[in-house]
Amino acid sequence: MKFTREYTNSLMIRSISEDGIVIGEAHYRSTIALTADAVFDEWSTKPVADLAEEDFADLLEAGPELIVLGTGSSNVFPPRQLVFSLARRGIGLEVMDTAAAARTFNVLVGDGRHVVAVLYI
Repeated sequence: MKFTREYTNSLMIRSISEDGIVIGEAHYRSTIALTADAVFDEWSTKPVADLAEEDFADLLEAGPELIVLGTGSSNVFPPRQLVFSLARRGIGLEVMDTAAAARTFNVLVGDGRHVVAVLYI
């Protein structure tokens, strides 16, 4: 996964549309992962249904308490094994459509929570 940008202040997602995700002045047109201070713009193109804990290895280094997974315009649930393996690490996984995930990420980052988001377009 490619780390593309680090920010000195917490990231805020400005908009989500069919054309992509806007964070600050940057426009992303494919699936991204982000923490409160970094964007990873080469997230796997693997379908949500095929995700595994190994796909989150770089993000887990950030020590999240919660991963927010935005699955596009509708909910697509990841494998149960992923949910269980993250839970064994004490990390929650919330799955929702990408627009809701972006709003949730912004609120949680604003509250100072240790959250990671993976947002599918």
